[in-house]
Amino acid sequence: MDSGDSTKPRIGIPWRTEAEESAGVRQKLDYYFDAVRKAGGEPEGISLRQTPQQLAEQVQSFDGFVLPGSPADVDPAEYGATKHLKVNPSDPARDRTDRQVLDHALAAGKPVLAICYGCQLLNVHLQGTLLQDIRSERPEAIAHGVTDLPDAAARTELDHEAKFLENSLLGTLARGIRARVNSSHHQAIDRPGRNLRVTATSSEDGIVEGVEWTGDGNWVIGVQWHPERMVGDAFSERLFADFVEAVRERTGSAATK
Repeated sequence: MDSGDSTKPRIGIPWRTEAEESAGVRQKLDYYFDAVRKAGGEPEGISLRQTPQQLAEQVQSFDGFVLPGSPADVDPAEYGATKHLKVNPSDPARDRTDRQVLDHALAAGKPVLAICYGCQLLNVHLQGTLLQDIRSERPEAIAHGVTDLPDAAARTELDHEAKFLENSLLGTLARGIRARVNSSHHQAIDRPGRNLRVTATSSEDGIVEGVEWTGDGNWVIGVQWHPERMVGDAFSERLFADFVEAVRERTGSAATK
């Protein structure tokens, strides 16, 4: 368990997969840790190998949560669909962990920034559905991941333009209705979950790129892109900074009650 500065908001971040945790592989996980630290938060890993009671005790100690991406896919059975041939294996431990985190965060009013797989799991957790494979189900869509490109493609990440609702938080943070975002996914939100409002879509094809929670005043945002890997990008830094500030404000309000 990571130790850190107790004066900073404590942000829980689950490991991306059980396999990565077992092997201690944290190259991509550290992008999230670095982004949270730069925004003024203190990140701490959440093990996927805890009992429900151990996890419950740990999540109660956090002030907010970042749900990271993952090479796994949410099991389509979780949203009542038959598994498509191109669906990646699920990671039950990650799924269980994220769901327990979300149950706690939504009940306690703790901010959540859900990214890529985290955004998809957030949507399914709230009874939404997913496009299991964008290229198969929306053949007119642009490439959203390198798996959509010829085998000879050397790029590890794509980018495209996203557009935002003018009265959305994402639009406010983007400081406009359009921005370039990176893209590394083959799935996306199809039907939005309960109390989730679609506030960002791909400009070229309308694929959902971002959602915001409307159930109460809690700061909960899901984005399909990877702001943690857009190092030096002002919009991405404002997104993490606003998340950490929301955590700080919530923590301060709770302390005065």
